[in-house]
Amino acid sequence: MPIAATRRTAVLRPQANGVDKRDAILKAATQIFARNGYFQSQVADIARAAGVAAGTVYLYFRSKDDLLVSLFERTMREALAEGRRALAGIEDPRERLTRIARLHLDRLGRDRELAVVFQVELRQSTKFMERFSSTYLRDYLGMIRETIAAGQETGVFRRDVNPTIAAKVFYGALDEMATNWILSRRRYSLRAEADVVVDLFVGGVAAKPTNRSKSTPPSA
Repeated sequence: MPIAATRRTAVLRPQANGVDKRDAILKAATQIFARNGYFQSQVADIARAAGVAAGTVYLYFRSKDDLLVSLFERTMREALAEGRRALAGIEDPRERLTRIARLHLDRLGRDRELAVVFQVELRQSTKFMERFSSTYLRDYLGMIRETIAAGQETGVFRRDVNPTIAAKVFYGALDEMATNWILSRRRYSLRAEADVVVDLFVGGVAAKPTNRSKSTPPSA
């Protein structure tokens, strides 16, 4: 086979795989949405970045909305699978929360463009947020809730706290750390913030009373 033909085949082979094309389009969509903003992005821009014809995008995705939804679903599906693997065999509820926090922040911290799409662009539409809250996000919060509820049963966490609310508070803390990381001009490890979040969540911000303060009677 001529050298030119061999090179041509090598270039085209990845494009012949539908999974590769779909992944390439999703990766390109992440880049374009993060750089231009969702509403300012065009499918043609995404196709160009993915190295495919504009019509090819519609073979895999119904619309630009479908691209954004698919990005969210893939990210959450991977996060759930990774989280469940990491929690397998771990009984200590604090350690379970630590693993969830580290994985959550590490995933976004490794890919700034994905973080921008996930933290900013997905929040631009009430329609998207309503759909996301009723699908994978609900399952993700459920994983956190189960950990907190298990800690309550063993006496590690307070039993007078609603575990669903606690799960939302914990997720909200991680969510805010990720958003702040995107907006900050400083460059630092997002994953490194995980242990602080868990420590504050589990221990609270109230100072522990000293022996002196316990024994000293209140002044008249």
